[in-house]
Amino acid sequence: MVSQETIKHVKELIADNEIFVASKTYCPYCHAALNTLFEKLKVPRSKVLVLQLNEMKDGAEIQAALCEINGQRTVPNIYINGKHIGGNDDLQELRETGELEELLEPILAN
Repeated sequence: MVSQETIKHVKELIADNEIFVASKTYCPYCHAALNTLFEKLKVPRSKVLVLQLNEMKDGAEIQAALCEINGQRTVPNIYINGKHIGGNDDLQELRETGELEELLEPILAN
């Protein structure tokens, strides 16, 4: 069971960052998502909070809190401007349709 305090903390992290990515260093889908954001779309690292859950003491609890919040158990778990995007497949699908660039436009304009 995830504490309400952790859920509140995770919601604050999502709200306080333009892009939030819960990731794991060994996950190829996480690498692909981060590569899309940083290399292909040139999103500045300063605009993205990346939590490498496997390197955090409370990483498992944060992942469980994300599951409580949005129902997604896997990483990467991506939010843009507080909107849950989903995982890498969802990110790539949005990129293919052009919707990802639209979501990123206000972030990249600053």
